[in-house]
Amino acid sequence: MHTDCTLIKGWLEEKNITDIQIIDISHISSDMDAFVIGTASNERLAKAAVEFVEEKAEAAGYVLKGREGERGAKWLLLDYGDVIVHVFLEDERKNYNLEKLWIDGKIITTNDK
Repeated sequence: MHTDCTLIKGWLEEKNITDIQIIDISHISSDMDAFVIGTASNERLAKAAVEFVEEKAEAAGYVLKGREGERGAKWLLLDYGDVIVHVFLEDERKNYNLEKLWIDGKIITTNDK
């Protein structure tokens, strides 16, 4: 699971998504293991990053179970079952504050960037 999250984090970084956090929630959720959360500076960047992650994930053999957020969305979500990817615009990220909502989760640190 951590390897998956680290790969996804790297793909998001390639598309200039910032403030990326990986939160391990496997010990508090029976439905999923982790969130990868990042911030995009605008809708166009968010959409491009999510499409890039979808492309890379598919090539790596990950199965997309669901996608939320389309045109005009300020929060895009990719559901890979155990790992959920969230890409927010800055104001939406502050508004929803998933890090606070899932405060009992464990922040995973990676050695890249």
